[in-house]
Amino acid sequence: MSDDSSSTLPVSLRRPKKVWIWTECKEVMTVAVERGWNTFIFSSDNRQLSDEWSSVALMDSLFIDEKKVTDGAGKVVAAVFEVSTPEELQRLKIENEQTENIVLDLLDWKSIPAENLVAALQGSEKTVFAVSNTPSEAKLYLEALEHGLGGIILKTKDVKAVLDLKEYFEKRNEEGDTLSLTEATITRIEMVGMGDRVCVDLCSLMRSGEGLLVGSFARGLFLVHSECLESNYIASRPFRVNAGPVHAYVAVPGGKTCYLSELRSGREVIVVDQEGKQRTAVVGRVKIEKRPLILVEAKLSAEEEEETCFSIILQNAETVALVTPNQVNSLRESAIPVTSMKLGDQVLIRLQGGARHTGIEIQEFIVEN
Repeated sequence: MSDDSSSTLPVSLRRPKKVWIWTECKEVMTVAVERGWNTFIFSSDNRQLSDEWSSVALMDSLFIDEKKVTDGAGKVVAAVFEVSTPEELQRLKIENEQTENIVLDLLDWKSIPAENLVAALQGSEKTVFAVSNTPSEAKLYLEALEHGLGGIILKTKDVKAVLDLKEYFEKRNEEGDTLSLTEATITRIEMVGMGDRVCVDLCSLMRSGEGLLVGSFARGLFLVHSECLESNYIASRPFRVNAGPVHAYVAVPGGKTCYLSELRSGREVIVVDQEGKQRTAVVGRVKIEKRPLILVEAKLSAEEEEETCFSIILQNAETVALVTPNQVNSLRESAIPVTSMKLGDQVLIRLQGGARHTGIEIQEFIVEN
């Protein structure tokens, strides 16, 4: 069932987030244009720099003063407000402005939490920009109260700030993409002894059908279910995935993988559901302990001997499960515990290129067994 909640949001929250760059550094300008950001803010008395840059790059130049932002023809495109206290924020009446865009220059952003800012402006049909000096500050404004503000003006002299903010937006865009998952048939189940198993505890809760993409070979990652399902032996832990041994690959943002042993607090992973919908989540804790392990192998066609084999090793425990294409019982659960898995069962895997260098997919001949 699809989630239609976004259709009830104000139009301003359904628009793509906007980024304007405010800089006097030519290197910053060049990097921004190369990455698709071509709206630049200049001080109203610095038209000469705008003319110089416009002669070498295709850009939209805007000019800012204390009260407004104008385009090259002098048309007002945004109203500007300086805000230094929560009281000033409460007195803002942005709906009275004639422009579609509002720029907030928060003189002391620490005194006005991003959540308070978004809450005060929610329901507005205006696109509200906050002037930010760092990507981390921008991220706060873009994510506060789940929806954030409509845009960011990144004021910087640092090329890395542009690169970091662009990387953040690429991760956001990934979440709107659906991953293709493929049905595979279990062809082998075998106990393999003891090993160092990794539990990944996230800073987010997972729902039924969600988990992490994990596998022994990067060419095929299994969707390992979270521990959100009820068990006879242990309480539900919807923030945890008992993901497998230290050697296994796990999917992370940017189309990359890393080893489970490389995960640390603060790193991001991709959470995927049964339909391939993905989102990023932050790792809160990683636990590595010795546990009994079980080998699971699957093929796209169980009848073909030469068919490519996909493999994962997991802890042999009732709470460890693989996501299936369909519900498996009357409780509408969509995962099979490894303790009750049998040959011929169907599971979901993510097919991708097998050759990797530092987690990045590359075109190279490789054999993994």
